[in-house]
Amino acid sequence: MDKTKEILDELEVPYEFNVISAHRDLEKLRDYVSQSEEKNIKVFITAAGGAAALPGVVAAMTNLPVIGVPIGSSSLKGIDALMSIVQMPPGIPVGTVALDSWGARNSAIYAASILALSNQKINENITKYKNKLKQK
Repeated sequence: MDKTKEILDELEVPYEFNVISAHRDLEKLRDYVSQSEEKNIKVFITAAGGAAALPGVVAAMTNLPVIGVPIGSSSLKGIDALMSIVQMPPGIPVGTVALDSWGARNSAIYAASILALSNQKINENITKYKNKLKQK
């Protein structure tokens, strides 16, 4: 998720980074998500491999947008995580991006795009970023 942080920094999007397991520390996750309003969190970017429960669990706990990044961490090379994240039941939406590094990058741009709906500076920064990509 280093690429996510790099792009959020470049787009001047403030963020908070935490590692919380949906399987190993559900109480900590519940506490964190329940504090999202007072922390002024507007969107969650979640990354998970294997069974990849984190994005769906977060989406079940909040009405805020949740982006899921599948990580290739098992012998199935991330396909298991991709299927787990993309197959959410009705009412528990998770915006799913590509596997690994590409997904990490796109999750930052997607989150910034959501924030850009009400933040002109972020919108301008996304435009600059995309124009820079054209030069590569």
